[in-house]
Amino acid sequence: MNPRSHGAFAGCPVRILPLAKGATRQDALNSQTSRPVPFPLHDIASSRRIETARAAVLPPHTLMQRAGLSVARLALALQPHAHSIWIAAGPGNNGGDGLEAAAHLRRWGKTVHLSWLGSPERSSADTLAAYHRARQAGVAISNGAPVHFDLAIDALLGIGASTGGRQIDGKMAEWAARMNVRDAPVLAIDLPSGLNADTGAAVTHSVQATATLSLVTLKPGLFMAQGRDHCGDIWFDALGCDADLSAQPAPTAQLANPPPAAYAHAAHQSHKGSFGDVAVIGGATGMTGAALLAASAALHAGAGRVLVGLLDGGSVAVDPAQPELMFRPADALDLRRALVVCGCGGGNAIRAFLPKLLSTAPCTVLDADALNAIAQDADLQTLLIRRSARGRPSVLTPHPLEAARLLGTSTADVQANRLDAARQLAQRFACIVVLKGSGTVVAAPGLTPSINPTGNALLATAGTGDVLAGMIGAALARCGGTKPAAVDMAAAFKATIAAVYRHGQIADAWQVDQGPADQALTASALASKA
Repeated sequence: MNPRSHGAFAGCPVRILPLAKGATRQDALNSQTSRPVPFPLHDIASSRRIETARAAVLPPHTLMQRAGLSVARLALALQPHAHSIWIAAGPGNNGGDGLEAAAHLRRWGKTVHLSWLGSPERSSADTLAAYHRARQAGVAISNGAPVHFDLAIDALLGIGASTGGRQIDGKMAEWAARMNVRDAPVLAIDLPSGLNADTGAAVTHSVQATATLSLVTLKPGLFMAQGRDHCGDIWFDALGCDADLSAQPAPTAQLANPPPAAYAHAAHQSHKGSFGDVAVIGGATGMTGAALLAASAALHAGAGRVLVGLLDGGSVAVDPAQPELMFRPADALDLRRALVVCGCGGGNAIRAFLPKLLSTAPCTVLDADALNAIAQDADLQTLLIRRSARGRPSVLTPHPLEAARLLGTSTADVQANRLDAARQLAQRFACIVVLKGSGTVVAAPGLTPSINPTGNALLATAGTGDVLAGMIGAALARCGGTKPAAVDMAAAFKATIAAVYRHGQIADAWQVDQGPADQALTASALASKA
């Protein structure tokens, strides 16, 4: 995880441009904003449709000129004292954006080194116009990289690398490697070259930026897989293409917003039943810790009551550290009256409980060994699918390997397109899916998927997934209160997104609070802050 990226994720993960001429770095930082609705994310095809539609009603070259100006202003705001700026420009329109930025920076008194892989003869009309503007401004154009620079601007590929799996090689690879030495900040235009805008997968020699200015639309790949490591802080300028949102195509996904405070709108006369019951079933012999972590998280996340049914024969009757937890024989739990979190540390013993659970529980969270059992049993899959038709939401929380087992594919295939994998799972099993990982994806049938922007490498430790399952369970229980059967798919989807966001937010806050101490975040500490 790029430590430089965390500041942008303290609240809303995107800072909004444009900036006024002469804006300072503080102006740029202050552009971070909260939104009443989630940011729409558009894939490459959708982004190009939006750009083409807007360009058709604007004077020629307008969008590229706006892009170059936005890049130049952000560059000055980020590095106001930079004397020498290197712009590495590719042969396409991303390079044209770099040419436009070079013209502005040169006119503003900066020493600009422009390395361009294009030529006037092979350029688009927009890029050719930008080339002439750069030359008129006195920008020196070469095909080599400077030895020294105070800021680098990556204008090599943009979304061009996402088309046809384009690789970075030759001179472009040399320049990318030079930027990745990191002896100066790197600002990427639209997205770091070599990063797939749709999936967040990065090819060899991809640029690793310290900041990225996404143009026209925000793309899913900025927030998933390797995107978070490669993008650094993320800025966004729609370049005026958001003037008529009603005319835009439906988004590919949405970026999750901070959820409201858990108790912000709770009635004063609430009681423990108002916040629902969570029943945790799991904890086979040698794995009771997983179930206890899920139960602890559900308790701290606000469930009215938390019951625990361990599968190890009843080794624990009371938890002295958390006496609020109520232990019951797993087969004695009333699955019709609680939100059930099932599978955490369940081992093979969990399989026997799944038929009854899938048939009777009004709402359930299925994690870990419950997912593995379902992946191996067609009858359980049928029961799971039928739940949706009966108005009983299910939430699956797989990590990539568990997702691969459910889909009958490989972990590499899942990670190659996390958004698509989550959508496939949601459709196949008619349920809500939380595909864990960098940029956790929450998907559900017929609903726009959500990509979670919070969280960091501190979550890469044993038990944090169990904590997430418990937190989702509490969010769903609070949704239903005394009537768990009243929770529908849309409400469960919204509650799940909120729990996933909060889970990552705790890790982000821990990293900020610990600072140089760099203390690990254990799953039990994570659960206590839920």
